[in-house]
Amino acid sequence: MLQSLVTQSPINSNPNPDHSSSSTMKNKRVEREIAGDDMATKRPNSSRDFSGEATVSGDKTVEEQEEELVVEGESTGLRLLGLLLQCAECVAMDNLDDASDLLPEIAELSSPFGSSPERVGAYFAHALQARVISSCLGTYSPLTTKSLTLTQSHRIFNALQSYNSISPLVKFSHFTANQAIFQALDGVDRVHVIDLDIMQGLQWPGLFHILASRSRKIRSMRITGFGSSSELLESTGRRLADFASSLGLPFEFHPLEGKIGNITDPSQLGVRQSEATVVHWMHHCLYDLITIVEQDLSHGGSFLGRFVEALHYYSALFDALGDVSSVDSLERHMVEQQLFGCEIRNIVAVGGPKRTGEVKVDRWGEELKRAGFQPVSLGGNPAAQASLLLGMYPWKGYTLVEENGSLKLGWKDLSLLTASAWQPSD
Repeated sequence: MLQSLVTQSPINSNPNPDHSSSSTMKNKRVEREIAGDDMATKRPNSSRDFSGEATVSGDKTVEEQEEELVVEGESTGLRLLGLLLQCAECVAMDNLDDASDLLPEIAELSSPFGSSPERVGAYFAHALQARVISSCLGTYSPLTTKSLTLTQSHRIFNALQSYNSISPLVKFSHFTANQAIFQALDGVDRVHVIDLDIMQGLQWPGLFHILASRSRKIRSMRITGFGSSSELLESTGRRLADFASSLGLPFEFHPLEGKIGNITDPSQLGVRQSEATVVHWMHHCLYDLITIVEQDLSHGGSFLGRFVEALHYYSALFDALGDVSSVDSLERHMVEQQLFGCEIRNIVAVGGPKRTGEVKVDRWGEELKRAGFQPVSLGGNPAAQASLLLGMYPWKGYTLVEENGSLKLGWKDLSLLTASAWQPSD
């Protein structure tokens, strides 16, 4: 069974979208139409003359035939959704033989270069295949545990830059956190940021810019960055130093390879009493202020519940990208492959506490209240600035809602990100 599973993933079927992806998709659709009771011979032929008028040899107009194709696509999408859920149920019940039997049909209906439902199906099918293989082998830890190479890091960096250009989610995350940090640093002229997973440091140029625009100039701006690769850290440091220099901002960067748990001597962090210290991680923790920007997606719970929620969530993300990018957009494919695909695989393919990024606390607000924090409203200026940010770009389907002092960025009827701020109670 394991050997047969290797060739079933639609992700592995065609790694090059430039040349053969379109023809592959068309061939698949043609094969399905021919197999479907010889539909190609039953469908009336249509054409357009040079004047642009439609001529139809049958009873149906061109518009009616186009509507039929839309309905057919929706029917295929529903069939694909049903198969994905059925396969996930089999995995949840440890019925791996039936799950593997469903994967070929899922692969046939999906494609990483097709419509949004086909793309979602392709990446979830790939993750389900990896989950079945890991279940058969009895391994539930991440399949790749090596540190990122510089080449891999550059791919992710390029994908993040592309995502930042075609979606407001990255901008929203960085902007709301930086606004809260900026307000908390009022009157401070020496700042030390400790970033526990700096990666490419994409958030900090925005903070540099608003700090440099203050009437009271920054006398010292330092960042201590943790990362998996010394090469990546050096590259990030150079990029941040160049940007700070362009703003006339005094800047120092101190790289620390590894994780915060590897630190045995706190002096390695270089904390100074004269500085305001910002500790930044997934949840953007700041001394005496915490700003949280998180996905409205659970990474815990049962496999089936996690799968259904993730399928709904990423369907919205893929739909949002499809609304502003064409089917053959290389930027779109890069974002989906390098970012979304890895996240889906991490949620679906890997089980147990070893899955990276698993949230141990489902409701951070309640936990922060018990720890003595109270909410700080992000209404007013932060909300107005976030609304202005959305209005600057041609993103029509996104929604911004203020709810109990937090800001929720969503796509149509689904919330994708929630930003909130907290400070110690008096």
